Amino acid sequence: MVNSLSTVLDPKKTKAKYPEARVIVLDDNFNTFQHVANCLLTIIPSISDQRAWDLTIKVDKTGSAEVWRGNLEQAELYHEQLFSKGLTMAPIEKT
Repeated sequence: MVNSLSTVLDPKKTKAKYPEARVIVLDDNFNTFQHVANCLLTIIPSISDQRAWDLTIKVDKTGSAEVWRGNLEQAELYHEQLFSKGLTMAPIEKT
């Protein structure tokens, strides 16, 4: 008898079936630090105050920051929510 569980949990097949994506916030000249940090805290699950501020500072200093990475469907949701709050967003990057 073949163990079908090993096929279901095969990382190569899982990765192909459920693509991952990156959500990236871009720097702009109109959103305040407080607004960006608040948006991250509100939308990105389980993000700490410190992490939200660190990412906000990274956006300002380097021009962009990856604020979330995970399955494509969730990435699309977070991207749309951040965009709807007025943040400047890079297109979703599939990994």
